[in-house]
Amino acid sequence: MTQVGKDTLGTRSTLTVGGRDYAYYSFAKAEATIGDVSKLPFSLKVLLENMLRFEDGGFTVSTEDAQALADWQRNPATGKEIQYRPARVLLQDFTGVPCVVDLAAMRDAIAKLGGDTAKINPQVPVNLVIDHSVMVDEFGHPKAFEKNVELEYERNAERYDFLKWGSKSFKNFTAVPPGTGICHQVNLEYLGKGVWSSEDQDGVTVAYPDTCVGTDSHTTMINGLGVLGWGVGGIEAEAAMLGQPVSMLIPEVVGFKLTGAMSEGVTATDLVLTCVQMLREVGVVGRFVEFYGPGVSNLSLADRATIANMAPEYGATCGFFGFDDKTLDYMRLTGRPEETIALVEAYAKEQGMWFTPENEPVFTKTLSLDMGTVVPSLAGPKRPQDKVILPEVDDLFNRELASLYGKASPARVPVEGKDHDIGDGDVVIAAITSCTNTSNPDVLIAAGLVAKKANERGMKPKPWVKTSLAPGSQVVTDYLVKAGLQEHLDAIGFDLVGYGCTTCIGNSGPLAPPISKAINGNDIVAASVLSGNRNFEGRVSPDVRANFLASPPLVVAYALKGTVTEDFVSTPIGQDQGGNDVFLKDLWPSNAEIAEVRSGAIDRQMFESRYADVYKGDEHWQAIQVEASDTYTWRPGSTYVANPPYFEGMSMTPAPVTDITDAKPLAILGDSVTTDHISPAGSIKEDSPGGRYLMENQVAKADFNSYGSRRGNHEVMMRGTFANIRIKNEMVPGVEGGETSYGGETMAIYDAAMKHKADGTPLVVIGGKEYGTGSSRDWAAKGTILLGVRAVIVESFERIHRSNLVGMGVLPLQFKGGDTRETLGLTGDDTFSIKGLADLVPGQDVEVAVTRADGTQFSFTAHCRIDTANEMEYYRNGGILHYVLRKLAA
Repeated sequence: MTQVGKDTLGTRSTLTVGGRDYAYYSFAKAEATIGDVSKLPFSLKVLLENMLRFEDGGFTVSTEDAQALADWQRNPATGKEIQYRPARVLLQDFTGVPCVVDLAAMRDAIAKLGGDTAKINPQVPVNLVIDHSVMVDEFGHPKAFEKNVELEYERNAERYDFLKWGSKSFKNFTAVPPGTGICHQVNLEYLGKGVWSSEDQDGVTVAYPDTCVGTDSHTTMINGLGVLGWGVGGIEAEAAMLGQPVSMLIPEVVGFKLTGAMSEGVTATDLVLTCVQMLREVGVVGRFVEFYGPGVSNLSLADRATIANMAPEYGATCGFFGFDDKTLDYMRLTGRPEETIALVEAYAKEQGMWFTPENEPVFTKTLSLDMGTVVPSLAGPKRPQDKVILPEVDDLFNRELASLYGKASPARVPVEGKDHDIGDGDVVIAAITSCTNTSNPDVLIAAGLVAKKANERGMKPKPWVKTSLAPGSQVVTDYLVKAGLQEHLDAIGFDLVGYGCTTCIGNSGPLAPPISKAINGNDIVAASVLSGNRNFEGRVSPDVRANFLASPPLVVAYALKGTVTEDFVSTPIGQDQGGNDVFLKDLWPSNAEIAEVRSGAIDRQMFESRYADVYKGDEHWQAIQVEASDTYTWRPGSTYVANPPYFEGMSMTPAPVTDITDAKPLAILGDSVTTDHISPAGSIKEDSPGGRYLMENQVAKADFNSYGSRRGNHEVMMRGTFANIRIKNEMVPGVEGGETSYGGETMAIYDAAMKHKADGTPLVVIGGKEYGTGSSRDWAAKGTILLGVRAVIVESFERIHRSNLVGMGVLPLQFKGGDTRETLGLTGDDTFSIKGLADLVPGQDVEVAVTRADGTQFSFTAHCRIDTANEMEYYRNGGILHYVLRKLAA
């Protein structure tokens, strides 16, 4: 049932489609009161509809909110706070497990407060897709997929039991089993509807835009289908599940005009890497980006989804595309019901949300790209926005070998027990991975055609390359097999390893021990090439320091070449069976070849068949026997799922907010500290606090699994906070990894935090620009608060992490007036006091007093990044979960 408001403006109307009546909230009727809205960007029209539908006389949404959106056309800037309610929530298992853990804990807590446990149920549809747990242990042979699935279930049995319990015990909650696909591709191909419909409290079917938030930053992929969606922290998602609005400011919207068409041999990956670089240079953090112009019509829907997917990489909240015939064609191909497709078309045209090339809305600012100027490119070696054109990759790496990695010249060393050596710049991982590209048939078919041409000439990858193919949907396998391309991919090592995120999120699995030993024993700067969206330090593999994003066909080509140190265009990729040089141009398919294969290999029946019984799962999932229950029976001693301490000692009345006095810094960090740095998802080192905890609980090293898989256990995750192997804490110069200083002694950040906690000392974290960039990891904020950090003071925040910090009751502060940690000379010996918090209001400036080790004092002004009144309520309650729980219990 959909909740609807008072409709004070009288905009509710009836739309008849296919003989069926739908209620909807009409922009045409709204214009009689709020004025013309025809020049609003489509993405803001979605927000406007939300205000009209949920307007409740000002309790959460007022008519002034709708008016503010209409007025945006005259002053296209951010500012006014609105309360937005998405139609549904999307989860993946890494972030989904802690969401379900928190819901289970909230049921326990509400019972203790005397409330009704039945109130702790999702109020909107929630879809969880288990896609983050499969690892590339086995590869390069026909049984790799089967073996990896078996290992996945062995490692994650307890988590999967818990998720299946959640799917049976919570209403409005479904779990898509492992081995189905990546959540964003499943969302694009199956879950997304374009226009949603459900009955209101009077039994009338209401039609409204399909919208979602997701606990993964790449939720933005669904914007390619005209569905407004973006990533939020798990904390914010839980509130949305429980019927709380997402508090947000009406955003600025940057218009990106696309003209022309991509040239022969250029892929959607090349296009999106170009867009990422351009938009990062403009600066779009916290803004919507909307694509318009005649070039949009030259993009397939899969191309649009690729561009929308990487909105987190260009820093935007979303990258939106409107509805047009390409949208309808894609929905038809992917098996959506005809009545849904008809409703999308009728609704979009009726509401003025149908894209035409001539349409040019009002935007905050614009930029443009002639797609004919895009050339084959990669991004790396450390950030997705660092685009490098294909012929310059070798120059970049060879130059940065000295500047980034401190090596005067490349080295090569023997590999123990092998008849080959290995050297700087050798590609040790080549992975076709990630929803960004595996949702796009053109680039996967291109990869298959490169493999076919290489295989027919007897070519093989270099022996040091770990190859893998992990699509985001089972349909990918269907069309690659039907096209006769999978056999060629298999022949050169790209056997199916799983349906999941794998290498893109750090689940690349171990390298062969002799390769790993040679790399780590000789300070070799090894490389990876992957068709993913993230290449931050330490993410892909602990053995690999240079990581490049590339299109799937380039991944195949780099596996054959085996190095990033040689020119990729003018030197051969390898030799054929006759010893003849083979160049990239000899293997690269034409656009016509790709189109011919696509037309004969993909059909609607594939999608209908694969998604017909999507929640059933394989024999492993079906074998999990759990019963529904009102509350969860926590397993004592579990190292995977544990009852978190957030609600211990909680009362119905929040404690008063107090000043932060005499706080010590836990870490002083530089620019672009990612959520990977703050809360790694990859392997757990044996000698780390997390590793020691697991061994103390009789978990063998072989069974450590990853931080991501253990997000349901706060003991592991708080020990893993700031534990990334590549993080650099300026309090311990020259040390790499999660270390800090306590009393002059260098130790693990967790160990120091516990000592400070025992001393009764509050903590702060100091940082630079773009703090919290990357994935929407709620544990980056949860771990921060559990370590005792009361405030984070940085030059700038990325959107999701700032929101998550507020949601956990951590104060986000931003330096002002050109101040930085460096200009102020802040050190680990300083002590910080932040006053006036009892009367804090959103956006207020606060004074931070600093006491030096020698007793001298000074102060600086910081800007409070609690942006809205709702966020202030969350902060005063100790976090968003406490706020919601008290509200429901009352």
